Amino acid sequence: MSTIHEGLLGDKPFYVSVLNKSHLSEVLTLQEIVCEALIDKNILQPLSEEEFEFILDGNGIMIGAYADDKLIGFRALLIPPIDEEHLGYDIGLEKSELKRVLYQEISSVDPNYRGFGLQKTLATVIMKQIDTTAFDYVATTVMPYNIASLKDKFSQGFYIVALKYIYGGKLRYVFALDLRGEPHYEEEIVTISMGDVEAQQRLLLEGFVGVQMKQLADDWVVEYKKIK
Repeated sequence: MSTIHEGLLGDKPFYVSVLNKSHLSEVLTLQEIVCEALIDKNILQPLSEEEFEFILDGNGIMIGAYADDKLIGFRALLIPPIDEEHLGYDIGLEKSELKRVLYQEISSVDPNYRGFGLQKTLATVIMKQIDTTAFDYVATTVMPYNIASLKDKFSQGFYIVALKYIYGGKLRYVFALDLRGEPHYEEEIVTISMGDVEAQQRLLLEGFVGVQMKQLADDWVVEYKKIK
């Protein structure tokens, strides 16, 4: 298992490697630990064993962080099947273009190793593994008010392209990242509460995208702009 990144978590050394099917049991164990530690179980959409196998079988990329030879974090990218629910449609792509979209899938860090920016490090490392001659976009979904995951996506340059009910009726933002370069935005900014679903959906239909979030008093708001 070759190392693609090394670093320190405080004074604890860690390394990152590309995972394969031999690491499946470690991944499932860590996901269970992370899910058990969540106060709000709706924040994370866990993957099934079959979904992990699909990614590890060459239908994406999965990397894992190790400390003391124990898996302490992982991130995954998926080459999704082409179906009617493909997130590429939310970006505005034609069916012929969907094959150039990756999904940024689940990201998990052992609760004992939080506070060191490991999730952000894994994001940087896994995005460097993408073949940009084969893919133009990365898409992903996040629940409104999942502040940590929303910050993670915005920090990577993702922007919101849709807000809709998926996964059996769960409300999720759909994020997109253009691998070909950062988009240029118009100057107009519209700020809306994260809890005002209908107003955000109207803006998104008008061609706005969510570019940033911030806290105002006791609420979180999203800033929307139009791409030039």
